[in-house]
Amino acid sequence: MAVAVRGSRGGGGGFGLVSSSLRSFFSYRIFVSAMFSLLFIATLSVLLSTNPYTPHHDSALPTTGNAYVHRTFLALKSDPLKTRLDLIYKQANDHMTLVNSYAAYARKLKLEISKQLRMFNDLASEISDLQMKPGYRTSLFESDGPVDEDVLRQFEKEVKDKVKTARAMVAESKENYDNQLKIQKLKDTIFAVNELLTKAKKNGAFASLIAAKSAPKSLHCLAMRLVGEMISNPEKYRDEGPKPEFEDPSLYHYAIFSDNVIAVSVVVRSVVKNANEPWKHVFHVVTDRMNLAAMKVWFKMRPADGGAHVEVKAVEDFSFLNSSYVPVLRQLESANLQKFYFESREENATKDASNMKFRNPKYLSMLNHLRFYLPEIYPKLHKILFLDDDVVVQKDLTGLWKIDLDGKVNGAVETCFGSFHRYAQYLNFSHPLIKEKFNPKACAWAYGMNIFDLDAWRREKSTEQYHYWQNLNEDRTLWKLGTLPPGLITFYSTTKSLDKSWHVLGLGYNPSISMDAINRASVIHYNGNMKPWLDIAMNQYKNLWTKYVDNDMEFVQIAKLGDSLFLVENGGLMILSFNVLSAVEMTCGSRAAACKFRPGLHNDSGWAGPRI
Repeated sequence: MAVAVRGSRGGGGGFGLVSSSLRSFFSYRIFVSAMFSLLFIATLSVLLSTNPYTPHHDSALPTTGNAYVHRTFLALKSDPLKTRLDLIYKQANDHMTLVNSYAAYARKLKLEISKQLRMFNDLASEISDLQMKPGYRTSLFESDGPVDEDVLRQFEKEVKDKVKTARAMVAESKENYDNQLKIQKLKDTIFAVNELLTKAKKNGAFASLIAAKSAPKSLHCLAMRLVGEMISNPEKYRDEGPKPEFEDPSLYHYAIFSDNVIAVSVVVRSVVKNANEPWKHVFHVVTDRMNLAAMKVWFKMRPADGGAHVEVKAVEDFSFLNSSYVPVLRQLESANLQKFYFESREENATKDASNMKFRNPKYLSMLNHLRFYLPEIYPKLHKILFLDDDVVVQKDLTGLWKIDLDGKVNGAVETCFGSFHRYAQYLNFSHPLIKEKFNPKACAWAYGMNIFDLDAWRREKSTEQYHYWQNLNEDRTLWKLGTLPPGLITFYSTTKSLDKSWHVLGLGYNPSISMDAINRASVIHYNGNMKPWLDIAMNQYKNLWTKYVDNDMEFVQIAKLGDSLFLVENGGLMILSFNVLSAVEMTCGSRAAACKFRPGLHNDSGWAGPRI
């Protein structure tokens, strides 16, 4: 019995343990279920207690994602048509944004007045204004009740029409706007390149001006050698006093005003070589004080052939040419004119390419304006031929003294053709005084070879006329600068036109002059920047000048001057010839009577010979 009791007790204990575990398990599940139920009820209570979303119809279409999700949730709870309304609104809003983007793009491409821009703006406004229609606003947006399906269908139809129109416009304009962008970029590129081109042209013009107006190193070396010769042998170059031929009116007198020794020598040499009676020709050379010694030494060492006479003076030798008498000298003393010519600001160097050459101070130098004082410089002469230093004489010129000028002062070759080289191109006809006194269509003539009747000059008081107009032009309002405009004014009614064969111009800038015209000419003129003694000279005209260079002069040993580039290095003159198989390097000593020569090799890359 005892055993049975223990067994029954033991079995009862196991069953109690199992039942206790089951009760704990089911109690846990009930607890978890109750918690989830409470959480669901609480969440549902919060959502249902929130106020329904009302669209802001007074502004733009709804754009926030939270509002859309919130309204969609409420639509599922209350009215499925509201979800449809939200989708329609979203579609309309997206397309309105797209249309506004293209409109902004059109404004960027500067298409404010284009048809496309107006269409985009109108379409964006129409989409935005759909919500403002009274029927839609009342039934769809301001009503708290269910959405009217018929009104919604009508609204959807209108939105889809606008969307369809927007898509068509975008598809049509997309390629066009891509092309417009390319065109705009191309315009911007062209503008930028044009700016660079303009700047390059100005810099090129400035560099060309420097190349044309600066003295080449070879000429500077030559002048220094001539001065060195005078210093070495002062007794050989003493002034001998004036010769009677200098004032003999029965001879043929020439006036040459220049600071270029080699150029003056070519002019004199070409006149003498082509003259029938060279001993009757007298050359009056006037230079500045700096080049006076070099000029005198040259013509002392190399006198003019054929017994021709050469007088060399400095402009400073004429004491009457002072600022109280000469307007140009007085104007050079003014601060404004000095600032115009000599201010050193770098930004002003190329700011006006078209007028850049007129900023060269030589245009107001006394040597350049000395031509207006010929009767006073040579009071005993009746006629004189004025020659520029960039001319070459090819024939005997004594026929000019035999031309009847009909009482006129100036005999010159006219340069006008068509509408070119008329007075209007040289004078400011917007000035009332110029407009009143002169004809803008009057034909201009050229300086460079002019036969002047000095008796008629004195009778017409031409120098006084020149002074009058030069004083009026102190502010440069009548003409820019230079000597041709005041010459055109001074000799306006006192110039006789000569036959064009006497004087052919343009060899310093025009490559198209016919050789027939050049061969027929008595005088050829290298007016322009490409002077024959410069490396930038035109090759087809060089030999017409270089053949008159005195190659036998001991300081000029020139090998093909027209084809050579002259450089001064280490105190010496080096001649580089680019079309010969050899070159010569010449070193000028400080006081040596002649220069040393050493042959050198030359190849296409430049100088290959030894340096001295």
